[in-house]
Amino acid sequence: MTEPEGFENLKFPDDLKYTETSEWVRLEGDKARIGVTDFAQHELTDIVYVEIPEVGMNVSKGDQFAVIESVKAAADFYAPLSGEIVEINEQLNDAPELINKDPYGDGWVVQIKLSDQAEIEKLLSKDAYIAGIKK
Repeated sequence: MTEPEGFENLKFPDDLKYTETSEWVRLEGDKARIGVTDFAQHELTDIVYVEIPEVGMNVSKGDQFAVIESVKAAADFYAPLSGEIVEINEQLNDAPELINKDPYGDGWVVQIKLSDQAEIEKLLSKDAYIAGIKK
């Protein structure tokens, strides 16, 4: 397994869950704050635009519900869990580069009120996610 260039400088917090498509999930009671992993933002490079869904939208696990555009490419953003979007990160409208600067903090994308707690068990641990991206 070879690591992508710059991999050693990337962060993967232990307290988060991850998806194979490089979204992270921070559980907060019956809600989940969701964003793009450090690895994904690194691969995309300079993010210039984020198309975020509306508050009140219901999503199902696996649904494509946002788009992140960089100078290099556009990437679909998938719902890691099912539920209702209860909050969006309005800061990304004017400062999409927050995803590059602070992917696990100010660069979060949406918060979802969960409709199926059992889906959490299907998310990846930090180690499983890292193993997957090294393939």
